Amino acid sequence: MVNHSSFRASDVAGLAIALLASLPAQAEEPFVFMTNWYGQAEHGGYYQALTTGLYKEAGLDVTIKMGGPQVNTLQLLAAGQADCIMGSSDIQVLKIREQGVPAVTVASVFQKDPQGIVAHTDVKKLEELKGKTILIGTAGRSTYWPWLIANYGLKEDQARPYTFNLQPFIADANTAVQGYATYDPYATNKAGVDISFLLFSDAGWPPYANTVVCMENTIKTKPKAVAAFVKASMMGWKSYLGSDRSAANAMIKKDNPQMTDGQMDFAVSVMKERGLVFGGDASKSGIGTITEARLKQTYDFLTGAKLINPSRVDLQKSYDLQFVQNLKVMP
Repeated sequence: MVNHSSFRASDVAGLAIALLASLPAQAEEPFVFMTNWYGQAEHGGYYQALTTGLYKEAGLDVTIKMGGPQVNTLQLLAAGQADCIMGSSDIQVLKIREQGVPAVTVASVFQKDPQGIVAHTDVKKLEELKGKTILIGTAGRSTYWPWLIANYGLKEDQARPYTFNLQPFIADANTAVQGYATYDPYATNKAGVDISFLLFSDAGWPPYANTVVCMENTIKTKPKAVAAFVKASMMGWKSYLGSDRSAANAMIKKDNPQMTDGQMDFAVSVMKERGLVFGGDASKSGIGTITEARLKQTYDFLTGAKLINPSRVDLQKSYDLQFVQNLKVMP
């Protein structure tokens, strides 16, 4: 039988100290981030922040989950399967808010949307696409295609469905196709085809891309975690494009075995040369910057083209500047 009266205050203190010593100094908060596609260099900053310990230093235990063609990331975000996701653009948030899903853009890695048109070398500017067959995917038909029609005199009957196969473009000199600056020029070069790549953002296309999107409730209940994630991620992007990225690339290839070093090197070179991450407002305000004026340009385009109903979408609620306005992770 234990004699409780035999325990002294010093014994209790000693047991408490021993218990505290056995616990981690500071438990990292779990945080799930979902990308919008299979692992690639366009996600590199997040992998860099993970492999270099930036998230851990910020007090987060981050898990990166890959998206893909059959993955509805916004649906999973709304269902609580991720804390934040990598959005394709601020258009995506405005459209989902019209459906009643309270998603919010809190940062944008790409100051320029890499979306554009892959054309044969006789086409040097968007106006010269008149009369060409243009292969456009479903998402593009309700975003940049109306913008191209309104601004560059293209016609609805020029569009044909895009099946994410470049062979019809390669085979027909009168065909152009939607493309991504960081991928499609590399793919066509590997196929031995010379192209012109026409970047929409250089012609005034306003949306951001590679955004960080969270639900309103996450921002309300976990603001410190979201802030820590955004800051560490932007530091990761600075590091990924400016220093040794080998560990991040190795993790990307582990997640996506189809990815190659050549493809990733090409994507990094385009991100640098085109100023996708370090250009625009990021050059003076820091990586990840979003601004009210720029977001309003996207909103005004969508409402003017009747692609969203302004009575159902409050622009002010679609973004939150608090996580980037004073961040100043400079390129």
